[in-house]
Amino acid sequence: MIVSSLYHSNRIEPLHPLFKKLFDYVKTHDLLHTECGRIEIDGDRLYINNVNPACVPASEQVLEVHRDYIDIHILLEGEETIGWKPLEALTDERQAYDAEGDCALYNDKPTAYVSLQPGEFLVAWPEDPHAPVIGTGKIRKLIAKVKVEV
Repeated sequence: MIVSSLYHSNRIEPLHPLFKKLFDYVKTHDLLHTECGRIEIDGDRLYINNVNPACVPASEQVLEVHRDYIDIHILLEGEETIGWKPLEALTDERQAYDAEGDCALYNDKPTAYVSLQPGEFLVAWPEDPHAPVIGTGKIRKLIAKVKVEV
């Protein structure tokens, strides 16, 4: 997992061939005032889900795991907490991995939490079970989906 601000995104851009393309797009578009929905940047290899969810208490959120995509959570408005737990420590499967949705869910409680402010992002690799959208009220965020193998 990586946590940083958009101001320093250039430090992680070399880690994946599509990261620079993503961050260049985010920095050059007013996505806070763009309609919610899917934004395609490079087909199924790189896209953004622009969402406006209501946050939930940590006790109600589950951990999610992806295999085919890296999630990059970019906060646009509000405050969001995201929980994390090591993949190898998961024990309480709620929903088995679904290849079509690229997601498995776990009831385990996170062992670490990160709070994001607008302009900050969190990168969740496939080995990073994460519980997003923890907090109160509604937020505006981007969930970039970056194909692991390009």
